[in-house]
Amino acid sequence: MGSNRSKLTARFLIPSVIGILLFMIPVKYNGDWTIAVKIIADKIGGVLGDVLPLLCVVIVTISAVMSLISLGKPKWITEHPILRDTFTTSPVWVVVRVLGAIFIWLTYLGIDAGDEDTGIIHMITEGAAGGFVLGDLLTVLVIIFVIAALLLPLLLDFGLLEFVGALLTKVMRPLFKIPGRAAVDCFTSWIGDGTLGVMLTCNQYEGGYYSAREASVIATTFSAVSITFSIVVLAQVDLMQYFGVYYLMICLVGVVCAIIVPRIPPLSRKPDTYVVEGKAMPETIPPQYKNSFEYGMDLALKKAAEFKGIGQFLENGVKNAVGMWFGVLPTVMAIGTLALLLANNTPIFEILGKPFLPLLELLQVPEAAEASKTMIVGFTDMFTPSIIAAEGIASEMTRFIVASVSVTQLIYLSEVGGLILGSKLPVKLWELFVLFLERTIISLVIICPLAHLIF
Repeated sequence: MGSNRSKLTARFLIPSVIGILLFMIPVKYNGDWTIAVKIIADKIGGVLGDVLPLLCVVIVTISAVMSLISLGKPKWITEHPILRDTFTTSPVWVVVRVLGAIFIWLTYLGIDAGDEDTGIIHMITEGAAGGFVLGDLLTVLVIIFVIAALLLPLLLDFGLLEFVGALLTKVMRPLFKIPGRAAVDCFTSWIGDGTLGVMLTCNQYEGGYYSAREASVIATTFSAVSITFSIVVLAQVDLMQYFGVYYLMICLVGVVCAIIVPRIPPLSRKPDTYVVEGKAMPETIPPQYKNSFEYGMDLALKKAAEFKGIGQFLENGVKNAVGMWFGVLPTVMAIGTLALLLANNTPIFEILGKPFLPLLELLQVPEAAEASKTMIVGFTDMFTPSIIAAEGIASEMTRFIVASVSVTQLIYLSEVGGLILGSKLPVKLWELFVLFLERTIISLVIICPLAHLIF
């Protein structure tokens, strides 16, 4: 029995430690802080650089064609689990995938079209819309999805979530109304990338470990912006000297939002229903265990004992990768491009930002009218507010506020929002927008007074 327990302990510890090292431990590389998974993805991306746009075109096209075919429910799709799960979706999402394919082909073929292009096609394919989504987002996500999907089972399949969940349930449940195991999702997002956190959450929701409400809360509240991207945003507004206080403020606002937002609609109205019943962890430690550590170890070893070998490990990884490639990339292409089209070519976000003007003036924000234009545009893409601020706002304090709020708003359609909408998570577009507004208001109320103390 002792020998078997030692084997199971090794089976739990070794993959889990490797997973933590790959996904959660920051490392300094080429002068920047990042994580090992991102370094691996960047290396592969560097080797495949020229091929990646074409690979994205092929993936998005296959997704659109197969999703159209699946509307007719042919047996060769409905009776094949991976094909069924990947390509069977509602007519609305089929339209989104087809739109993604149209945009990606126009963008890909328009790359060398020169400046002669005019009208809507040029607006779609230009570097600030489709060109940005294909060249800067999809070519990064396509590699991240594969690497992360193949390596995520190290965090998921060997007991780490069960162990952490048992240790942290007493903290996470009262504070944030979610299971302890969600701490791993949050930490992975925070150190690594919000997309990784959403992938983890989708996996746990579909496996029955999170309820609809818990998964919605975790994906929209805990898929935090990585440290790396926060640095990029602050550098854009030329205020890197304030990074320490800036990042502390982001963490503070993130925690406050995570306490408030799950307790108000729309998240508070989500049902506690599960895709698979009976997988969720109990809220209390069973009486036969002395403490949460002992209980967590027992749960982790039971999970490790379920591991069926490298074949299952690879199968799980491939399923994750296929789902993200064919389900999420077309959504990001379609919704990301549409959002940036509106932001770049219409006054819609300037108009939508007007209601924030009285609040910004009440909080005594300099250049409040200019700042108001950046408030809603962050819903399309997190980087756009800091670009607008860098170009049109002179006040350092206002640029600092815009850079801080654009990170704490969290839900932007060109990436995290697109991922959530393209996944099986039970969150609608209008709910994402309401959550975005709630986070914006909470962020402003905390950040503006603190900014007055700093500047």
